[in-house]
Amino acid sequence: MNLLKALATVSSMTLVSRILGFARDAIIARVFGASVATDAFYVAFKLPNLLRRIFAEGAFSQAFVPVLAEYKQQRTDDETRHFLAHIAGLLSLILLIVTVIGIIAAPAVVWISAPGFANEPDKFALTVKLLQVTFPYILFISLSSLASSVLNTWNMFSVPAFTPTFLNISFIICALFLAPYFHPPIMVLGWGVFLGGVAQLLYQLPYLKKVGMLTWPRLNLKDAAVWRVVKQMGPAIFGVSISQISLVINTIFASYLVSGSVSWMYYADRLMEFPTGILGVALGTILLPSLAKHAANRSLDEYSKLLDWGIRLSLLLALPASVALAILSKPLIATLFMYGKFSAFDAAMTQRALIAYAIGLVGLILVKVLAPGFYARQNIKTPVKIAIFTLAMTQLMNLAFVWPLKHAGLSLAIGLGACLNAGLLLTLLIRHRIYMPQPGWKSFAGKTVVAVIGMAVVLLVLDHLLPTNWHGHSYVRVGWLTTLIVAGAASYFAFLFALGFRFKDFARREH
Repeated sequence: MNLLKALATVSSMTLVSRILGFARDAIIARVFGASVATDAFYVAFKLPNLLRRIFAEGAFSQAFVPVLAEYKQQRTDDETRHFLAHIAGLLSLILLIVTVIGIIAAPAVVWISAPGFANEPDKFALTVKLLQVTFPYILFISLSSLASSVLNTWNMFSVPAFTPTFLNISFIICALFLAPYFHPPIMVLGWGVFLGGVAQLLYQLPYLKKVGMLTWPRLNLKDAAVWRVVKQMGPAIFGVSISQISLVINTIFASYLVSGSVSWMYYADRLMEFPTGILGVALGTILLPSLAKHAANRSLDEYSKLLDWGIRLSLLLALPASVALAILSKPLIATLFMYGKFSAFDAAMTQRALIAYAIGLVGLILVKVLAPGFYARQNIKTPVKIAIFTLAMTQLMNLAFVWPLKHAGLSLAIGLGACLNAGLLLTLLIRHRIYMPQPGWKSFAGKTVVAVIGMAVVLLVLDHLLPTNWHGHSYVRVGWLTTLIVAGAASYFAFLFALGFRFKDFARREH
């Protein structure tokens, strides 16, 4: 398997999903703006989305995939199917209980996650209603992510990468065509979440059947492999989901700020998820099964080389993305969101949050690559200690930044916390000799920095010499933004080529 080709496949599918995600956010911004109603929805959606990342994409997948890879390598297909049935049965039971509790305790959940809303009864009541509709999403999307983990282990990366598009499609259809039939109209987005979760699960079932791993969930509390996953999953929640936990705490801070603060941070975070998903999540997705295979086979040298490949590729693409996001923050937000009820003031406030987030983009992406370096070896304690320390430091930064910088200070704390997390993970990977840097790092780092500086100069000069009206027609904004993005990308890769980088240098095959 060509890992670079697999990365391109996952990234391209993720790109489609992210483009649809931006379309959905632009439509939501145009229809609903940044208001009391959207603040209520984003708070209601944030908690089930957090639980999804913890149970599915976060700690669960990191604990589950290494054991699944071990079964695939060393057990029969029947034994693997039985293991899948038992893990699906236990996961379904836990998620069903969590969902029922979440629906019943929705008022208390909202009070805990956004206590500032309690001062506005109508806003609080709307958030509770939305949470009760969106909470079942955790059940459907977690089972969908279980299916994704299986398909990724069988190297069917494109199917799970395309799956998130169904949530975006559900949002778009509901916002454009069904909003007038709901009172208040924002409730339609809650049902869009529900339907999107169902669609994502159903889409992957035929592909599970194709690889011979489609099975009904069965509860078997005596399966030792299931308890291995459960035992590792608990501590891993802190290690993998630290940024999501920080986002929830940030929502508590933001709920005390002016109305619109939650939405401004959300739209900035959505722009951050574009490079994080296309690069960080994609790299983590393709690295984890291969790392787990090398760990099972005790191929420590290949393990280290694979991590080195992932880190270099991350830096090569994350550094220019971070700089470009900061420089292009205004045109990006104006082009994607500044329509209808989303005002110029909303755009300016969102820009502040985006610039603050961009400072930590490299850290956010590296965490997606470095954390699997521990979890593929079933090393739980080390990243948990790092995660707890990082969470504490992030909250101290929240307290330091929130009053002078308002919502942008909260975004900055998240980004700096991710950089701290990545730095500590990297340091301990090297100290424990899990990762041994390969030759050529000084030359690689120097050339990359030079190329990033060259790209930044090109973007700044273009923006200065050829200014455009970001309040003008949408086609003008899209055209000029596209020009800037293409110019930035072309100049960056041209500088890399001139400095001696070649495509073949980053090719890597896994057997």
